[in-house]
Amino acid sequence: MRVYLPCTLPALARAVEAGELGPAPLTGYAVTPALTEWYASGDTEELEYVALTEAARASLRMLAADHADGVEAGSRRLVVVAEVPDSALSIGADLEERARVRVAEPVPMAKVAAVHVDDLYAVPDIQAAIAALPAADGGDDDARFTVDGAEAHELMWFATQEIPDLIE
Repeated sequence: MRVYLPCTLPALARAVEAGELGPAPLTGYAVTPALTEWYASGDTEELEYVALTEAARASLRMLAADHADGVEAGSRRLVVVAEVPDSALSIGADLEERARVRVAEPVPMAKVAAVHVDDLYAVPDIQAAIAALPAADGGDDDARFTVDGAEAHELMWFATQEIPDLIE
C-alpha cells in the first residue's frame, strides 16, 4: 500500500544515513477503506491527495515539536511517499483521521517512491503556522486561520534521486 509518512528535513537526513525510516511504529496516512467510504465520490488521485494533506498536517506538528525542543529543523513540511506491505500496516477506526495508519516496521529507503516538500517561498507561512499552533489548538479562530494558511501551499514533488540535494 502507498503510505504518506510525515517527516522533517533532519529526520529525512537521519533516515538516509540509516537506510530506513524508523524506528517503528510509524504513523502514516493512506487511502484506507474508511477514507474511501467517507469520500465516496473521489477517485484514487483525490483520495491520495487527502492522505498527503493529512501527512503534511502531521509534518507541521513535527516541525513545531522540533522547534520547541530547539532542533534546527527548518520550516518546510515534508512527506515521504513509500510502498509498504499490507502486512506491516494496521488501520484504525479514528473518524477524525480516516486516512491514518500505523506502520509496524521500519521502512527501507529502497521502498521510498518520492518526497513532497514545501518550496522556500512557503517558509514564512509555515513559521507563522508553527507559532500559531498552540493558540489554534486552544480554539483561537484567528490562529486556526493562520495554521490553515499553511495548507494553501502545495508541496513540491521530488524523485528519490533528488533527496541528497534536499538534505544538503
